Amino acid sequence: MWSWRVPIGAAVLAAGLAYVLVQPPPFPLPEGIAYPALVARALGVLVLAAALCLFRLFGGPTAADRIVAIDMLGILIAGLCAILAAATGHGWYVDIAIAWALLSFIAALALAKHLEGRAYDD
Repeated sequence: MWSWRVPIGAAVLAAGLAYVLVQPPPFPLPEGIAYPALVARALGVLVLAAALCLFRLFGGPTAADRIVAIDMLGILIAGLCAILAAATGHGWYVDIAIAWALLSFIAALALAKHLEGRAYDD
């Protein structure tokens, strides 16, 4: 089923990606970050993707759309931790990313079972 949201979402995504790739986001990065321009652009792409996920979360027509948006936000948070680990050299960001990804996966499974109407111990 075609909707008016498809071309609007594609236009917002294209414009946002073009802006982030041409002009890095105007937020300051701490000292000691390796490749600050690359990290700023990667964080800008993650912020853009998170904004689009929030749009789907609040405007999704079905509960399944909202579950997918929540799962995507968990993946984006794990990606943010991976970028921070690579930029700062601290390995504990990777530990946080793994824990967050596991919790996000378990939450998505629980929500999917709830939508099906099945018990959690099935």
